[in-house]
Amino acid sequence: MRMKHENYIRGRGAQLNPPNRYLAQSLTLYTDDLATDEERRELLTHNPRTRLVEVFPKTILNKVNSPDLGFSWSMNPYQGCEHGCIYCYARNTHEYWGYSAGKDFEQIILIKRNAPELLRKALLHKKWKPQVINLAGNTDIYQPAERSLKITRQCLMVFAELKHPVSLITKNALVLRDLDILAELAQQNLVWVTLSLTTLRQSVKSIMEPRTSSVRAVLRALEELSAADVPVNINMAPIIPAINDDEILELVKTVATRGAKQVSYIVVRLNGHNGMLFEDWLRKNFPDRADKVLNRIKSMHGGKVNDTMYGRRMKGEGEWATLIHRQMELARRRYLPPEGMPPLDFSLFEKARDSALNMKQSSTQPDLFSAHSENSF
Repeated sequence: MRMKHENYIRGRGAQLNPPNRYLAQSLTLYTDDLATDEERRELLTHNPRTRLVEVFPKTILNKVNSPDLGFSWSMNPYQGCEHGCIYCYARNTHEYWGYSAGKDFEQIILIKRNAPELLRKALLHKKWKPQVINLAGNTDIYQPAERSLKITRQCLMVFAELKHPVSLITKNALVLRDLDILAELAQQNLVWVTLSLTTLRQSVKSIMEPRTSSVRAVLRALEELSAADVPVNINMAPIIPAINDDEILELVKTVATRGAKQVSYIVVRLNGHNGMLFEDWLRKNFPDRADKVLNRIKSMHGGKVNDTMYGRRMKGEGEWATLIHRQMELARRRYLPPEGMPPLDFSLFEKARDSALNMKQSSTQPDLFSAHSENSF
């Protein structure tokens, strides 16, 4: 049963702004740089307006060493995420930039306009060998700012030009805007798309993931991507006991009928400040079951709400983790095609890169014949 709270911020996940763990006075780092006193007051109060801040990284590809993930590299055109998913493990990375994992994560979005340029530079490097690059992994590449900035679309164009494999993950139906590029990549076995769908209940989704696309929109995106032969994995992540764990069979069945080739999952783990943020959200929205939810989460992580051990942290352990695993395996066997996602093709990249380098070299060399002819007259 959800209760009404006078100061509850509608359309946002986190209701708190805990202090940055790495800074003694975390707020001063960015509030001193804002243009006016009004902007400073706005970020320190409950006004939910989003602020976009441009940053200028020198590189864009991040090496991924986790054995829990199926890719070697990731890239993130954005830091922070306006989607506001309350459980998001990436919240704590905002602290590296001097902000809070709470409301700041949703309200201060760092944008990297030079991401496509940096990506192309990295892929054209003579020592680069084609490997799976996950476009996203930290924050959503199709969050609201992408609609106008189109940084993600430009990155996909680079992958298409150089015929380099890419995987991407999103909760937003805006992915359909780029169906033309995704279909082109899919024809050459160069793309995997993962749609994150945590629940089929819009009433839960709207408060747990307040600015993501609706359930209906995500299912429509799945249908249209599948119809265009773009391979789609559905990620039911996270599964939260007593919130959405009763939906496993129905969710897998629903997405299978709409073309999903695979379904993956992660059990909830609340790293860093996420434990505090999630419990506050839980007690405000589900006070009747808050203790039950927290106790079951702890039972999957050795008595804590988080686990950092590779191989265990994302699947959990114990009775509830085993039950979730068995339900998911049953649903997969019953509803999903056995072949899963098609393999990606790494054989096309070298030739495409050589072609791009030759064109670049030709465009930078002077036309000696023309120069000589002009000087001859």
